[in-house]
Amino acid sequence: MAKNNMTVSDFDYFLPEELIAQTPLAERPSSRLLVLDKETGEVSHRTFRDILDYLNEGDCLVLNDTRVLPARLLGTNATGAAIEFLLLSQKEGDIWEIIVRPGRKCTPGKVITFGDGLLSGEILEVLDNGNRIVKFSYNGIFNEILDSLGEMPLPPYIHEKLADRDRYQTVYARHDGSAAAPTAGLHFNEEFLEEIKARGIKLAFVTLHVGLGTFRPVKVEKITDHEMHKESYIVSEQTAKTINETKKSGKKVVCVGTTSTRVLESIADENGYVSPCSGETGIFIYPGYKFRCLDALITNFHLPKSTLVMLVSALAGRENVLAAYNEAVKEKYRFFSFGDAMFIK
Repeated sequence: MAKNNMTVSDFDYFLPEELIAQTPLAERPSSRLLVLDKETGEVSHRTFRDILDYLNEGDCLVLNDTRVLPARLLGTNATGAAIEFLLLSQKEGDIWEIIVRPGRKCTPGKVITFGDGLLSGEILEVLDNGNRIVKFSYNGIFNEILDSLGEMPLPPYIHEKLADRDRYQTVYARHDGSAAAPTAGLHFNEEFLEEIKARGIKLAFVTLHVGLGTFRPVKVEKITDHEMHKESYIVSEQTAKTINETKKSGKKVVCVGTTSTRVLESIADENGYVSPCSGETGIFIYPGYKFRCLDALITNFHLPKSTLVMLVSALAGRENVLAAYNEAVKEKYRFFSFGDAMFIK
């Protein structure tokens, strides 16, 4: 099938709703691991700790150290009606782009208050897409107020309340800015990362702030007509050095998650080397794409017909990926953010 003729329905698969994980497991690395050989399509069933069997001394794991903001705020307007804000991105200072529900009550000039007046937000503008620009007012430090008032912006397919909001953060989350977690990283705890490092496997950190566009459905039928959302990233000098040394020594660069993948593939040169930089990426990876930097991928199971299924299909082949997903359904793997993991080797 020619890549430019691929349609969204080519990336569909059947998923029973009961396989969508609603809560995280008690212990992070205790999830199952489906291993997919990208050359042969062969599948094997392991546990996440067995990832060590596929990593060698000198290999490099690339992890996204973004931190999810507790970006869901529940407040009231002047008449006492309940209003929900979902913070998307900081424009400048105290001015943010947000999603508002219900939107009809939030016209320019309206003020919404949160936490008995600890925080208030004035609507400045309604954008063409229905999002709002809001200016916040408060006393103190914004992130501390957000930590005390905000809730985690869990994906729309999770209906259970999260008992411990740190379970929607990676243990290495450092830099505030995401509206969703880089979920492949949720399988690691501190002890397992120490065990990995003790084996001589290097860790390198990139930052990509995950936007809600991650959950945006592809609304066009022909995939090449889809326009990706943009997300901001930072790659440090130390990270670039570690990745380039790994490439030079012929060892594997293993991305933890599609977000790390998108950063490296956005900045790598034709030989797979990277330079320290920051910027925005709207890279859209689908079958036909030739990977330059990544050698293997640790990821979760993704939504049917999503750009993320297209990305893993670019790496391992559409038929191989869909066969592996169907096998995961048959074996009752747990899917999506709090679900099991997949290693594409």
